[in-house]
Amino acid sequence: MNIIVCVKHVPETAEAEIKINPEGTAIEKTGLVFDINEWDDYALEEAVQIKEKFGGSVTAITVGPEDADSTLRKCLARGADNAIRLTDPKFNGSDSYAIAKILHKAIKDLPFDIVLTGALAGDDGYTAVGPILAEHLEVPHATMIKKIELSGDTARVNRELEGGLEEVVEIKLPAVLSIQTGINEPRYVSIMGIRKAMQKETKILGLADLGLSENEVGEAGSWITIEKVYVPPVEKQAEFLKGSAEDIATKIAELLKARGLV
Repeated sequence: MNIIVCVKHVPETAEAEIKINPEGTAIEKTGLVFDINEWDDYALEEAVQIKEKFGGSVTAITVGPEDADSTLRKCLARGADNAIRLTDPKFNGSDSYAIAKILHKAIKDLPFDIVLTGALAGDDGYTAVGPILAEHLEVPHATMIKKIELSGDTARVNRELEGGLEEVVEIKLPAVLSIQTGINEPRYVSIMGIRKAMQKETKILGLADLGLSENEVGEAGSWITIEKVYVPPVEKQAEFLKGSAEDIATKIAELLKARGLV
């Protein structure tokens, strides 16, 4: 079972103070800590578990700068066999559609039974790379995957729907599956895994290597162009009530009555 996992090197912004760059088109990334995209973390773990059960290989691939090597090394340390970084200044500004085209060029000639992606990108919130990549590869796809059961050339998958519902789908392989968080428990990186990862090389491919033109990538090859990014203004603030239990209860009752809730 040959599995390709598409991963993304993203900034951790949950507890960071976000600033917008001078151009107003992206966040200021200087000083931010980068790591593997959360959803891709689960996709990688699922790929390694499938390999451990059925044999085969796992290839981690990313579109990103040289700094993204740290994410690829993490993938290698956790069980991936190969790593590929797609890097070129012309890739800057690529949206989901352009990223999928870049990944397609790198993946189409590789042997694969399953291509796994994260269901969501933590930095831009896009969810489109998996389905678009599947269309380029001309293979079936399914998104928001919470469970995978493999039998021969068929995958039986559970898809997360709204309201806590799940949909069970059978899909023929090869296929592209977009993984939702919670499908597994990503393992820690072991010291032995780190040592093995340091001995493996990362294959680096650029625009020319992939046979793409400048008009097919970056803003020129994208469907979406970001014109402005801003931090949402604070419109409401929490009010903390102080005093005795009786005083707080009275204030709560007054607030509910003033707002027409009782």
